[in-house]
Amino acid sequence: MGGSGSKSKGFWPFTGSGSTDDSTKDGKEQSLKRGQSYPSATPFVLTRKSSMYFDEDGDLAHEFYEETIVTKNGQRKVKLKRIYKNLTPQGIIKLDHPCIHVDFPVVLCEA
Repeated sequence: MGGSGSKSKGFWPFTGSGSTDDSTKDGKEQSLKRGQSYPSATPFVLTRKSSMYFDEDGDLAHEFYEETIVTKNGQRKVKLKRIYKNLTPQGIIKLDHPCIHVDFPVVLCEA
């Protein structure tokens, strides 16, 4: 949950702007710096990308299969064939309970 944050190199969303000499920069650089630093970010993960898909009928599942009948030597067998086409990802879903971000720099333990 929220593990995608560790793939970005050198980015830590929970710190402030990190720069003490913002007064020496012009206004354009200051606004760009503020837009990139996320000073009001929280250590909680509220949404995640779903691993489920919708099919053509609107059904929601992780995987979809269809039955195919294979006739070999006069015997009929039913096999399942996985469907990969015409599937739509569910997208971003809201978590019922917030989770702590994977890159949060605090060790949690019970005493």
